[in-house]
Amino acid sequence: METGQSAVLFCLILLFAADQVNVKGEMTVDSDATSMQYLLAYGWVTPQDPRTGALRSEESVKNAIMEYQQFAGVPMTGIIDDDTKRMMNMPRCGNSDRIGTGSVGGRRKRYTLQGSKFPNNEVTYTISQYTPDMVAADVDREIARAFQVWSNVTPLRFIRRDTGKVDIEIKFVAGSHGDGNPFDGRGRTLAHAYFPQFGGDAHFDEDEPWTLNTRSGVNLFQVAAHEFGHSLGLSHSDVQSALMAPFYRGYVPDFKLDTDDIMGIQELYGRAPVVVNPQPNPATTTTMPPPPSGAPDICNMRNFALDAVTTMSDGSTYFFRGDYYWRRSNRMIDQGFPRRISDDFPGLPGNLDAALTWPNGYTYFFKGSQYYKFRLQTPVAGFPRPISRGFSGAPNDLDAAFVWSGNGKTYFIKGDKYYRYTSYRVDYGYPRPLSVWRGLPSNLQSAFKFGNGRTYFFKDDKYYRFNDRDFQIDNGYPRSTRQVWFGCASPVKEVPAVDSNTGGFKNTNPLDGNQNQWVLAGVNMTTTVETTQTSGSGVVAGSLLSLVVAFCLSLWL
Repeated sequence: METGQSAVLFCLILLFAADQVNVKGEMTVDSDATSMQYLLAYGWVTPQDPRTGALRSEESVKNAIMEYQQFAGVPMTGIIDDDTKRMMNMPRCGNSDRIGTGSVGGRRKRYTLQGSKFPNNEVTYTISQYTPDMVAADVDREIARAFQVWSNVTPLRFIRRDTGKVDIEIKFVAGSHGDGNPFDGRGRTLAHAYFPQFGGDAHFDEDEPWTLNTRSGVNLFQVAAHEFGHSLGLSHSDVQSALMAPFYRGYVPDFKLDTDDIMGIQELYGRAPVVVNPQPNPATTTTMPPPPSGAPDICNMRNFALDAVTTMSDGSTYFFRGDYYWRRSNRMIDQGFPRRISDDFPGLPGNLDAALTWPNGYTYFFKGSQYYKFRLQTPVAGFPRPISRGFSGAPNDLDAAFVWSGNGKTYFIKGDKYYRYTSYRVDYGYPRPLSVWRGLPSNLQSAFKFGNGRTYFFKDDKYYRFNDRDFQIDNGYPRSTRQVWFGCASPVKEVPAVDSNTGGFKNTNPLDGNQNQWVLAGVNMTTTVETTQTSGSGVVAGSLLSLVVAFCLSLWL
């Protein structure tokens, strides 16, 4: 950090230590002063005791900035640059970003729990003040839809009452409205809500132009669904595609909950009750649609291997091989795929080395000594560029690139070595032996972090799932990439049981041993690890040791 910037920051810190103020009012982040106010307001900088006049160190301020940048999905530079100011000026929820916990035994989760919940599954609400922007019937319907987002995946039931005591009061208000958290006029803070232990009420800024089913104004349904997540006990998530991310990104016509949101709310309230569905015919096999004429048939080709895999900002997973790519969403390969890369990704060559999507929504493709930058299928001007210019210290001809679910950092793999990358360069002390990642083979061909927060590695026609807690490949892996990810016919006949909570299937694969797992979008998620009785002290001691080792390794890696 330059000397001038350091001096400004230290002066500002001293000022804030002497006189803490409410800074969520009308404010544009355009300087070091207002950026520090923003960090203070949303919990990234801890308020100091004004009686002590204590200074924060330059390093602590830089760390706070980098933590926010990682949370917001922008490059972690440690300075208030243009990308950081852009995120700070986005319309957003008024709740703090740093509330509650998102870890279990040191293993960080992406979603965050505030720490309180409603004791009963029946939650009542009322709308005490309406907005004149919409007719009352439309407001009623959109609010009910917003609650249904959460009741669809939990045992919760939401009941509207017009009289009597309720759990959640909803109202549209402007400016100061009696709770000590005034709204700031049009733009910036759109709404805020209180966690269950503080009543659960939700307030919407009346100065905003509330709308439905249009890209103009502010979409009531999406903002309400986010705020009700707070009312139920969820804090903000750093998963940019999650509903509980703090930033409002505009109207989304085909809105759906992110896996991160579902995992968070189900940790608080459990899954929705199981609805028994008819079992599929044991003789029936679900297969992918036939490929277009002339395209490779992935289920029958020999020497199968993927070049690159990544989940892009639209939530779909993209598989690249040769000159073609496949898109997977809604738990299966989409109709009409594979397609030629050149038809949909202008300027992007085939036979890629690796692909990587960052939380800011940009996808980076690597080939040879160059890399390409895309926003979904739109290329960014000025690319390709040399890897040495954009990812200093990373090797050419990569095997794989991914963001590890264990700590959110970026990693590159080549041969039997791996590299950790932060802040425009490979970290000191890298590369290191890939053997540290227990169970992973060398010469991998691709890797990515899936929507369930787990990291997957691919080699030839097999894939591996990494266990962040035990720091090794999960039991029962590797497995067939073609059968699980592409829906190719399995030589082993299995009869899955439908789980109405996730839309997935209960796994009956004997390779899983004593695990009760549910397949979400074709990927297993463990719900109950231990199904046999063991010594309580032994289980606790073993789990604690495992968690401590994994936590220490995640710092060292």
